[in-house]
Formats: sequence, structure tokens, C-alpha cells
Amino acid sequence: MLKPASDYDALVSGFAWDIPERFNIGVDVCDRWAGIEPDRAAIHDVSSSGAVTTTTFGDLSEASNRLAHALVGLGLRPGDRVGVLLPQSAAVVVAHAAAYKLGAIALPLAGLFGPEALEYRLSDSGAAALVTDAAGLAKIEGIRHALPALAHLVCLDGAAEGVHAYADLIGSAPAGFTAIDSRADDPALMIYTSGTTGLAKGALHAHRVLLGHLPGFAMMHDFPPKSGDLMWTPSDWAWAGGLLNAVLPSLHHGVPVVARATARFAPETALALIAELGITTTFLPPTALRMLRGVPDPRGRFDLSRLRNIASAGEALGPETFEWVRGELGLTIGEAYGQTECNLVLASCKAAGIARAGSTGRPVPGHRVMIQRVDGNEAAVDEPGEICVARPDPVMFLGYWNQPEATAAKFRGEWMLTGDTARRDADGYVHFIGREDDLITSAAYRIGPVEIEDCLLRHPAVASAAAVGKPDPLRTEIVKAFVVLREGVVASDALADEIKAFVRSRLSAHEYPREIAFRESLPMTTSGKIIRRQLRDEG
Repeated sequence: MLKPASDYDALVSGFAWDIPERFNIGVDVCDRWAGIEPDRAAIHDVSSSGAVTTTTFGDLSEASNRLAHALVGLGLRPGDRVGVLLPQSAAVVVAHAAAYKLGAIALPLAGLFGPEALEYRLSDSGAAALVTDAAGLAKIEGIRHALPALAHLVCLDGAAEGVHAYADLIGSAPAGFTAIDSRADDPALMIYTSGTTGLAKGALHAHRVLLGHLPGFAMMHDFPPKSGDLMWTPSDWAWAGGLLNAVLPSLHHGVPVVARATARFAPETALALIAELGITTTFLPPTALRMLRGVPDPRGRFDLSRLRNIASAGEALGPETFEWVRGELGLTIGEAYGQTECNLVLASCKAAGIARAGSTGRPVPGHRVMIQRVDGNEAAVDEPGEICVARPDPVMFLGYWNQPEATAAKFRGEWMLTGDTARRDADGYVHFIGREDDLITSAAYRIGPVEIEDCLLRHPAVASAAAVGKPDPLRTEIVKAFVVLREGVVASDALADEIKAFVRSRLSAHEYPREIAFRESLPMTTSGKIIRRQLRDEG
């Protein structure tokens, strides 16, 4: 739907939405390609030993049809919620597609979630079924008594008491299934927000959410598909970034996706995977990109010649990492912005000449985005304001699950309020400042943490950092930085003073951190965002 163009004006003028009345994500990412080219590769599963197992679109279509049949046989009906608690694998796509085809609502759950987080999401959503593996089942066993709605567990690793074996279910089910004739506006997917502030909320999306992501996906990945494209992301496929910024749009375009289940991101292992498989496009969250900065001579040690594009989103990237990738990897990052509720509405795109260090890009064609003052009027150039998105929009959520008041509070008239602060420069580029909750008020100044964190990363001793406000009787708040040092660097008071002076000399007297705390790691959501609230609570 988004035609390649060499500049932003041409990109916008050549765009128009084409959202059909009837649309089903499962049919789109599985059956459509299976009917055209059933042997076309869809998923390459990479084991811990490096062995690759390929699943074709024909395989995906048949397996998801069989699972849909089996779930219907167990009593699931349209509108029921189906949890998917699995590491990256073809089975994730099979489970999603089966849910979509029968008219259920897929509920992706991250493998990093502990029992309490899983209990909250499964209970709040009223999930009727869960597709998982032995590791997921072990987390569920202790909480199942608290989940009366969870009638059926399906395990990839075999049957157990009260648990169906995945292989048995799909092995005995028919290979043909007629997908529900869903409307594009029918519910399909529910992703819980990261929960950086308060309890996570279930953001309910319609089938059209996939189509709504395609223009932003095209921008951030420099207009795919291209011949020989191969996609990989280390992001959990339960997160909107992994699922909707990489996996489902790639399959929509017939681009195969690499699946590799790992507990944590390892920079050198990631570069080796890219080199060995010839990965061409990747979605790497900012945290992963910052970790890559610790790898010496990446292009000299790894063959990255086929890697044509790196996209990133989830939190502000910052100019330091942007320039490092351009200098060390020879690529310009396709940065993008969105939320679980309304994703991929801002993006940069090297091919269209829309890329600027420190900016998340410009509004993606088809989305009306405004930087607003609190009175609802548009902020002036370079004036901080809230990022707002106009409705209707095909990528926008239907609402929060069972929370009509929270849904209503998310809007001001026709505008969805993101709670994120940014400024728009004279050329129309949007520069992210921070979550409204994360802004620091010090001596009448409102300070965004992103600029401070980016400056901290420029210090050669710093591997990662977070800046928060600490209550202060004189200044309201002071800036406090939590710093993770590079390997081999020893923390000391002298180093803390050096880092403070480093930031003060590059930013300003009111922005530098007056306190620095050294840590082994920073608290993160499963999507790789720093939980600054937790750091603020530590004081």
C-alpha cells in the first residue's frame, strides 16, 4: 500500500489506505501464500546447536487448520481468548493463525513472564485455552487453580494430567478448515501493555491491525520485500515489536522469518547468526543495539555483507547509537515510534531520505500525528508537547479489555493521547523527549531523560544508563543516573565524579546527574524498555 519514493512529499502524495471490509490475519499470513506457492519457506527454526528446520507456508496453513479444528472440537468459539506462551518458533505462528481462523482472540504471552504476571493476564483476559511448552506448563501448574476459565492446556512437549499433547491434537484433526469470514474490524489480537506504570492493560486489536502496520513496516525496513530477503528479530514474538514490526508483516509479504529461541540477547551470537544465515533485514530494539556497541570490529569479524537494513523501535534510540551503527556497521537505522495501543505511526526511512540522528522520523503516511499542547492545540516548532494520533486509524486499538473508563481516558476528542512527550523541528522531524511520567522537574526546568542517557552512553566507561528524578527540597527534583559499566571497568567515587563532569560539560548545569549509582543491570520490561518507575522508587 506504500509505494517507494525518494522523498517524503512523494511518499505521502502517493499513498491511500486499502482496507477491505473482510479480512483475516490467519488466512493472510498462511493460506494466501500456501495457495500460491505452498513450498515457499516461511519459518527457519534455528536450534541451540545451529541446526535449521524449515517450515513452508503450506506447512503453516495445514498445521494451523488442524489446530483450529482441534480447538473448535474442544469447545472454543469466536471471541474466546487463546493464550500463546511459546519461544520463537513456527508453532507460535501456527497457534496465532489457528486462533484467527476460528475467530478467537490470540493472547501472546512472553516467556520471561513469571507465574504472577501470567496469572494476572490469563485471569484478566479470561483465556479459555493456552498453547505452551514444558517450560510454560511448569509456570502454569502452580496457578491453574486460580484460573477457572482456563479450560484447556495444549503442550508442545506432550500430554500430562489435564493437558493435551499438541502433536496428538493436530495429528488427529482434519487438514482442511474454513476460516471464519471475519470483518477487518473484528477482534483478533490482545497484547498487554508493558506495565511501566501501573498494572498492564489488555489492548484489543482488530484484524486490520496487520494492514495498518504495513506502511510503517515499509518505511522502517526500506521498502520490502526485496529478492532474497530474510527477516530476524531477537524480540519476543509476544511483544508488539517482534510480532507486528517483524514477523506478521514479513509473512504477509512472503518473506521468510528466522526463529531462534534464546533467554537473553548475546551480541556476538547475534552477529554470528546474521552472518551465517545471510539475514538481510532485522528488527533490533535499542537495548540490543546498545549492547552491540561492546563488540569490537564487528564488520571485520563477521560477514555482514547481506545485511541491508536494521530497524529499531520501543524506546528512543538516541544519536549516539544511531551514529555508531552508521559508522561501525555502515547502515542507517530505520527508527520508528508507536505504542501497544497504536503502533508504527512515526518512522524514518533511508531510501526516502528520511533519517536524522536523534529523531524517530516523520508521520507515516496514512496516520495523522500531532504534537499537542495540553489545551489540544498544536505545539509550535521545537515546543515540547504530547504525541497524539487521530482516530479512526487502522492500526489503533479497539479499546482496553474490560476497562471502558481507561479507554475513554486515552482520548481527547478525536485524538488518542500517548503520554509521550516530543518536539517537532522545522523540517517536520519528531524528536522524542520521554514519557510524561518520566520527565524530571528540576529548578523549574522540565528535563527529558533520553538526552541525558544518550550523553552518558558517550562516556567510554558506560555500557547502559537510565536517568530519573529524585525528590529534592530545593530543586523539586535532581537528576539521578543509574549506570551499568562496561566489562572490566571498576566503579569508584572518582569515576562517578568524572561521569558527572562529562555530562555537565556536554549538556548543561541543570541537566547533569547530581547523583550516580552503579548497578550490575537495569530493570527492563519484556519488550526491553527501562522501568524508570522502579528506579525512582529505589530513590
